[in-house]
Amino acid sequence: MANATPSPDSQPIAPGARFRRRFRPRGLSEGVVKWLCFVCALVSILTTVGIITVLISQSIPFFKAVSPADFFTGTVWSPTPEPGKFGVIPLIVGTLTITVGAGLFAVPLGLLSAIFLSEYANPKLRNFLKPTLELLAGIPTVVYGYFGLFFVTPLLKHVIPEIQSSNALSGAIVVGIMILPLVSSLCEDAISAVPRSLREGAYGLGATKMEVTTKIVIPGALSGIMASFILALSRALGETMAVTLAAGSNPVLTFNPAKAIETMTAYIVSTSKGDAGVGTVRYNSIFAVGVTLFVFTMAMNLIAVRLVKKFRQVYS
Repeated sequence: MANATPSPDSQPIAPGARFRRRFRPRGLSEGVVKWLCFVCALVSILTTVGIITVLISQSIPFFKAVSPADFFTGTVWSPTPEPGKFGVIPLIVGTLTITVGAGLFAVPLGLLSAIFLSEYANPKLRNFLKPTLELLAGIPTVVYGYFGLFFVTPLLKHVIPEIQSSNALSGAIVVGIMILPLVSSLCEDAISAVPRSLREGAYGLGATKMEVTTKIVIPGALSGIMASFILALSRALGETMAVTLAAGSNPVLTFNPAKAIETMTAYIVSTSKGDAGVGTVRYNSIFAVGVTLFVFTMAMNLIAVRLVKKFRQVYS
């Protein structure tokens, strides 16, 4: 009996050809996604490089007119009248006053609220409180500024009668409320990431809830907690509108939180919307202050990276 001639459709297919036919569309789509992610990363890098280039190029004319030594060590900031005095120390002190004050307000409250949400609250209460707390992050900063001006400051007047209408204490409290959701949410995520087995092992040895939280959970999540603190303080360092409205625009060197101050960001805003002519020393001072603020922010981010590497815990 003669063998039947096999049809073309029944011809055996080489394993390599079958693999290429089956996975060619998937490989193409993965290549597109890969290059799309690369382009997005490149745009982020180029944007950062562009910002740094603009800040440096525009601040060079300022430092040609004003000595860097006078800028970084001077204690008087008075751009007008000409030629003006440009000692950035009052702006730096004002910025750090707001940042440290906001941290003293937000860090303990944020950490304690994160511990409650992660370790003590039942799932229903947690699912309600956490989104409600995060709603604070969606409120415009200008609203926070007027909140500090018309609500926080009048309350503070009952405690400190001599407090000024715009003051550093009110600005610090307002900024602290602004960064509170950031601290709480990130700390809660870090605490929740600690494996349940560590908690159960501590309970099995007879530890109490407080001991498990303070001696097991918090040390295990320390890297994430520290990173959340630094990130929140960086956010407070660059806050603009709320500080401008609540803390004022008085560039004086003072450590009294009841007095009005001016931060670096507030000066940039007030000068940018003023009548400073392009190319003048006062105009270029915006970019010099911007470079200073950028250096502070970069330093805080580098500190955060070092702390995360130092305290990072890896769980299998």
